[in-house]
Amino acid sequence: MKLSILIPTYNEEQWLEAIVERVLKQPVEGITQRELIIVDDGSKDSTRSIIEKLAKKYSDIIFYEFHAVNQGKGAAIRTAIEKMTGDMCIIQDADWEYDPADYPLVLEPIIQGRADCVYGSRFIGSQSKRVMYFWHYLGNKFITLLSNMTTNLNLTDMETCYKAFRCNILKTIPIRCNRFGIEPEITAKIAKRKCRIFEVGISYSGRTYEEGKKITWFDGVKALLVILRFWIMDDSVKK
Repeated sequence: MKLSILIPTYNEEQWLEAIVERVLKQPVEGITQRELIIVDDGSKDSTRSIIEKLAKKYSDIIFYEFHAVNQGKGAAIRTAIEKMTGDMCIIQDADWEYDPADYPLVLEPIIQGRADCVYGSRFIGSQSKRVMYFWHYLGNKFITLLSNMTTNLNLTDMETCYKAFRCNILKTIPIRCNRFGIEPEITAKIAKRKCRIFEVGISYSGRTYEEGKKITWFDGVKALLVILRFWIMDDSVKK
């Protein structure tokens, strides 16, 4: 099976090369091919030159796209989805918050044919978690609760980055949100599509704003509006 790893990135010169090397070295039983789709979303640092260097080094594995201006994580993932050619895919942030060592855990239900999509939860399991912001944690739990109420799911971490999908499903889901609203949007749409959704515990090493964290309280407010929008609107299949 072929795995597509979707990496949206914006101003990640400090972390990108190291995380790409780690992703490439991570074995996953059942995966015989892999591709990395890196989408730079208008970075203003040296991220683009790092991507070009990596793509030259791994020309048969790494493919990339550049956005002229910053549009947001959702827009970068939408571009990556258009370019992917795998049987399954996973979203990987271009930093060290999420560990590729968890790929076997997250991908196993799809490889075994039991799941259409898998969420890697930061709030369950015995894996190590960095202790971070209380109010972020509380906000995340509230947003997840509201999402669950509108989708009738029982996820513990809707906002997680580690989401894996069968590619033939994700390619048929329209992505409207350009920023972090992509998380509740995709969740609402796979719920309406009656997908087989699994959740597994993963490790998490959250970073501070000084270390490059980008999501803010304003994105949390917008997530609430996205949840309500796609609860009311049935927009789960590309026309």
